[in-house]
Amino acid sequence: MRFPAVFAAILSLAVVAPPALGPAPALAQQPGPPVVSVTGTGEVERVPDFARIFISVVNQADTIGEAVEANNEATSRALSRLAELGVERDDIQTSNFEVFDTPERRDRDGNIRPSPAYTASHQLRVITRDIDGVGQLAGEVLALDGMTFQSIAWGLDRSEDAQDEARRLAVADARRQAEVLTQAAGVAMGAIRQISEGHVSIGPRPEMDQMMMRSAVAQAVPIVPPAFIRYGASVRVEWELTQ
Repeated sequence: MRFPAVFAAILSLAVVAPPALGPAPALAQQPGPPVVSVTGTGEVERVPDFARIFISVVNQADTIGEAVEANNEATSRALSRLAELGVERDDIQTSNFEVFDTPERRDRDGNIRPSPAYTASHQLRVITRDIDGVGQLAGEVLALDGMTFQSIAWGLDRSEDAQDEARRLAVADARRQAEVLTQAAGVAMGAIRQISEGHVSIGPRPEMDQMMMRSAVAQAVPIVPPAFIRYGASVRVEWELTQ
């Protein structure tokens, strides 16, 4: 049988073509421009302008209804006393309310200590701007029956402004470091390639230790507010280098 000339040529090419030796090598990645990468930090201090006092109104009874009723009465007394002390109603908020089975308590011999079956707990958050009078306010409230102190936190109305200032200082610190390094190396800084935030911190710890605060209130020890709140930030900045 005779094949058409074109078909014969195709067969001839197919026979003599060498076998593939594997995939073609990928093009090598071209290295990017040299960079300098540094981490800058910034910190600002601000005087606190308000405090949050966290207290619980806790009552126990043999029935749920009795526990809730006793808790409502105790909470009303606390709200009335706070109003007498000059705390605005808008500055008092409920952070939590719950009724639960009273946990078992045992004495040193392991015997269960009798207690009412149910516990009602109403947690309140009280905001005051009388920083120097925080200890007196907490003591006045805790003098009422059923009150339990939880913690206190110091705050700043415009804390975001302080955090932003700390960020700006961190970026400025990063640029300062980069300029020192590049000048020492005899190169120049080019465009910024990347900026990433590390962390934003607040100190001293906004909420003081619960047991320490309870002890201070119980012993009528003055609660001294921090002289300032410290806001810190860190950023990592990367610049291209030019000759």
